[in-house]
Amino acid sequence: MSSTEKIFTFAALTLGCKVNQYETEAICEALEAMGFTQLPSHKPCDLYILNTCTVTAESDRKSRQMTRRLIQKNPKAIVIVTGCSTQAHAEDFARIDGVSAVVGNRQKLRVVEIACELMKNGKPASPIVEVPDLSDADFEPMAITRFARTRAYVKIQDGCESRCAYCAIPAARGPVRSKPMDEVLAEVKALTDGGCREIVLTGIETGAWGRDLGSLRLQDLLVEINRIPNIGRIRLGSLDPTVMTQDFVDKIKDLRSLAPHFHLSMQSGCSATLARMRRKYNARQAEAAMARVRAAIPQVQFTTDMIVGFPGETEEEFAESADFARRAEFLHIHVFPYSKREGTPAAAMKEQIPEAVKHERVAVLSRISEESCGSILDRVLTTPEIPLSVLPETYGEGFIMAHTPDFLEIKILTDCPLPRRDLTVRPISREGEMLVCVPVDS
Repeated sequence: MSSTEKIFTFAALTLGCKVNQYETEAICEALEAMGFTQLPSHKPCDLYILNTCTVTAESDRKSRQMTRRLIQKNPKAIVIVTGCSTQAHAEDFARIDGVSAVVGNRQKLRVVEIACELMKNGKPASPIVEVPDLSDADFEPMAITRFARTRAYVKIQDGCESRCAYCAIPAARGPVRSKPMDEVLAEVKALTDGGCREIVLTGIETGAWGRDLGSLRLQDLLVEINRIPNIGRIRLGSLDPTVMTQDFVDKIKDLRSLAPHFHLSMQSGCSATLARMRRKYNARQAEAAMARVRAAIPQVQFTTDMIVGFPGETEEEFAESADFARRAEFLHIHVFPYSKREGTPAAAMKEQIPEAVKHERVAVLSRISEESCGSILDRVLTTPEIPLSVLPETYGEGFIMAHTPDFLEIKILTDCPLPRRDLTVRPISREGEMLVCVPVDS
């Protein structure tokens, strides 16, 4: 369908990660190119698209719940469900009365073709189900041209082969496959030329980019992106500490575009727990990787994810993980309790940890995160004569929200409209895990 006599309306909703958000945006742009008009999700539409998540059992439940809610909004609408939860549980969605199509992760842009077919022919008597196997999947070509305010996410990689004991994502995403370098560069250049000031390179296992492209590695891609004229700030999605080899550090330490901030997928700071999780590193190796980066980029900041209450985690092991977190001095720790995922090795492990103990441990690590962030921000406050460069993101109620290159959260007191350029600011106080600043330029 290249055009439509009627202007069909659609809404798209996304659950889960930044990769899902990117893929949803690619679908939306493709639908608009076919003549559809996008509306907010609370509006009645002819078509609803839901991109689902399966990272936890709760994610699956929310995906099914949201599907039913969309159907209730307009029972006559076409409802197409895609994403990780549909890849893992296609039959669950096909059984929901009112679903028109269930599409997996192998060819997500098929959503657009199916939507056009259904708008022409009407709702099917039974759902169309296209959830092929991912074992030999290639990287699906897709690109975006739009971005929100100053930042865009660019998917450079799909799939994961780590097989961590707690995770169901490899089955829902398939093997590692990388977006070719020339396609990444073209997309980043187009976004930069369009005014985008910050691009986040993301993937299911971002650090695995290039593994299927011969000798290329993520650091080689970053070097080439840095050569793009007028490139703004580049950030990276979550990384495994093993990515930070000496070669990685040597190649990225002087890149002007790369933000000095890395989000590490640590999961634990205890080597014994990491071994049960089937992670590819131990706590000593992770600390060495962070030290390697800090020696080369003194202003770098790290954030991380950590799981508490993994099966078999003793009080001693948790204490070891907490001590690691204190030493690492993360800018922020995203702490979450272990959630049993049926079908994964961890779900069958003995010594499952009581929920009450998990919540206590979440509180401990959350306090460590707050204290660590506070210490970092207080050190910045002791040198207010050193200005901070920030990229404005939102404006409202008399202040701009922004981040520094090293990912400090900034609140700028000003009544000026939101500029589309970097600002230079001076910190004057701290509100929790945020610095309050004033502009030092006009």
